[in-house]
Amino acid sequence: MKKIMILSGAGLSAESGIRTFRDHDGLWENHDVMKVCSTQGWIADRKGVTRFYNERRADIASKEPNHAHKVLSQLECEYRGRIVHLTQNIDNLMEKAGAKEVVHLHGTLTDLRCEACLETFDVGYAAQEPHMSCPHCGAKCIRHNVVMFGEAAPAYSHIYEAIRSSSLFIAIGTSGAVIDIVSIAKEFKHSVLIDPKRQETVSIYDKHTYIDQYFEHFIAKKASEAMDELLALIHAHMED
Repeated sequence: MKKIMILSGAGLSAESGIRTFRDHDGLWENHDVMKVCSTQGWIADRKGVTRFYNERRADIASKEPNHAHKVLSQLECEYRGRIVHLTQNIDNLMEKAGAKEVVHLHGTLTDLRCEACLETFDVGYAAQEPHMSCPHCGAKCIRHNVVMFGEAAPAYSHIYEAIRSSSLFIAIGTSGAVIDIVSIAKEFKHSVLIDPKRQETVSIYDKHTYIDQYFEHFIAKKASEAMDELLALIHAHMED
């Protein structure tokens, strides 16, 4: 049974108004990433990091899924059990669009995690309050449920599982700066890259080449604008 591996990044949600870290007007221009997104920053200033994620959580409350989220959610229904969607995004826009099986590789904003029992629990868009207790064990050592620089990302195991079980790889809205999409594309005969602009990559083997050169198909459009072409490619692949 053919499966499709989808890896999405910030570009998928950018059209819904969620700022990315790396854009010219992104979050990294207003925040020191090592202070708000690293284990060192968390240890140094828990109140400041908690405030940062409370703001991010409140921000997504008003955001709505765009056309790309909706199409990808429909694909999940159309090819039930055959779409493996791994997202680097920590928002819940895919879920708002109706998706049920998305794997969040870097965690979720709408959940908190207990540092004692490691269980997570849903808080929606509410702020993490001081001295909040874990509903599972009662401990008061609560944190955001987002993977920080300097700690492991357990959900990455899904990447290797998806590579083994899929026949088509689709990368949407990700530059490959965090997860190397070139190395993944090299594992596939059939692959699609969706990105409005060409992204340059440099390695010890391939100097100053472009990421799209490693993909079978390159759709140089924003995610929502690329959906018609993507659907055509997917249907052709699944019917082949």
